[in-house]
Amino acid sequence: MALSSFFQSQRAVFSASILLRAVFLLYGLWQDANSPMKYTDIDYYVFTDAARFISVGQSPYARDTYRYTPLLAWLIYPTVWPGQFWFSFGKILFAVGDVAAGWMMFRILKEYRNMGDESALKFASIWLLNPMVATISTRGSSEGLLGVFVTALLWAVLAKRNAVAGFLLGFAVHFKIYPFIYAASIVWWLEDSRVGQKKAGKLQSSTSLLDQIVAFLSPQRITLAIYSLVTFLGLNVVMYKMYGYPFLDHSYFYHLIRIDHRHNFSPYNTLLYLNSSPKPTGLDSTSSSFELERLAFLPQLLLSAVFIPLVLARKDLPSTMLAQTFAFVAFNKVCTSQYFLWYMMFLPYYLPDSTLLRSPSIGITALLAWVLGQVAWLQQGFQLEFNGYSTFVPGLWASGILFFLVNVGILAVIISDTKAKTDASSRIVKKIS
Repeated sequence: MALSSFFQSQRAVFSASILLRAVFLLYGLWQDANSPMKYTDIDYYVFTDAARFISVGQSPYARDTYRYTPLLAWLIYPTVWPGQFWFSFGKILFAVGDVAAGWMMFRILKEYRNMGDESALKFASIWLLNPMVATISTRGSSEGLLGVFVTALLWAVLAKRNAVAGFLLGFAVHFKIYPFIYAASIVWWLEDSRVGQKKAGKLQSSTSLLDQIVAFLSPQRITLAIYSLVTFLGLNVVMYKMYGYPFLDHSYFYHLIRIDHRHNFSPYNTLLYLNSSPKPTGLDSTSSSFELERLAFLPQLLLSAVFIPLVLARKDLPSTMLAQTFAFVAFNKVCTSQYFLWYMMFLPYYLPDSTLLRSPSIGITALLAWVLGQVAWLQQGFQLEFNGYSTFVPGLWASGILFFLVNVGILAVIISDTKAKTDASSRIVKKIS
């Protein structure tokens, strides 16, 4: 009864979400001051160092390993001001971003999933009251801030605010490259129902490729494309004018060749370890592991940016974006815990009608397998990095493969559920026909 009344109050839920982050933030300050194992993420020191370089008129890329847009360093500029509060400003900003994203999730569930307040608050709490989400943001990861941009993008598309959606898409891709995968799904989904039905008939009756292309280029899609391209290119031009080639190199080109072998759940982890080691003199520097690593993006992008959008986007956009993100993270050559937030922000829209919730046995099994897969990898990683034991094969390699297979299984469930859905726009088209 008490739990039910809790979810009937917006104030209670959002107050609890704020309190949760405040507790983690204060605990982090204590742990940083009293424990050799720091709470603050190493990336946060990279962000704040970059802001410090900006404050003295230098490039943020003067800070080694800063691989982000300069906008991030500018956003947390107050961290250079004296005092512990100001040093924590970025963490507070990221935590506020978490809560703001949760508020938008709540509104989307009410307005576009037709949920009542209580149900919408329950499912939004998958994000708002999730300790993992709160921990990652209060440790200083910027992924929660990205959640604001991506959730706002979803809202703008569902609300048919095409210019706003285009701006947010361009901005999100500039801020963090991966949201470009959503462009295909949005373009495929974005169509007025009445016009879409007319054009569907035209596409079916036309044998000319040119006619099909013209019919596909609706005003909504053109508006989205123009605003997203102008925003993305405009931001890049400004950043390039300010910081030159290092901006392009560190923000974009680096991600094509990056080798992050620590804390990496990816099945490519062992290969990345091998490739990161100095090559013995006299051996060919182009090894098979290097070649495989260079091709890792092919299955990842084909699945997340092409096949899934084409098959699912017109069924249900939020669930399609979940499937895309899940595939992108699972097949990525670098897969760390903070990346899990990328797909967790879509769970509130998918779970209400999902097999994972309708069938508790499947849902609990999937959750346990997902958690235990990480535990198995972390145990092997701890033995390697803290105790110095060589656990590469079979331990680390096998646990990486196991976690990958678990993710593939969950992805299969998500895709199957989404294929079975029919969104509101599809129902309208069917009634018209």
